[in-house]
Amino acid sequence: MSKIPFAAFAVVVVFCSACNSKSPPSRNEDTRARAAAATPELSITEVATALREKRATVVDANGPETRQKYGVVPGAVLLSDHRSYALTELPSDKKQPLVFYCGGTQCRASDAAASRAQSAGYASVSVMREGITGWVRAGQAVASAPKS
Repeated sequence: MSKIPFAAFAVVVVFCSACNSKSPPSRNEDTRARAAAATPELSITEVATALREKRATVVDANGPETRQKYGVVPGAVLLSDHRSYALTELPSDKKQPLVFYCGGTQCRASDAAASRAQSAGYASVSVMREGITGWVRAGQAVASAPKS
């Protein structure tokens, strides 16, 4: 058996395995994934109970269109922007549990807003992954969004 065909075969195998390997995540993707994984998720039932028992502040990370379409969780703090909101929009007590939500399971505005709160030193931060659409589907009460 000739050594040339074997060498050619080895090169093809190495090349093909390199083609199928995934490139490492970018720094931003990795940071976002870690922040999302580190932020606890609460169910709609858990959030409704926490609100009823006044154990948490709910924070809406949606934009005006989503708020107008679906309403807001009653009593929610309405952020001006999910990425660059002023920290003064949040409660001053950094031990107060905060639950962030946005549009639904595919939306990540709540993750970005929660990450900002965590970076600012808030000790108990979570997200309601099902968002306002899940809240509405579950038959929970909503408040009308203020007119912009």
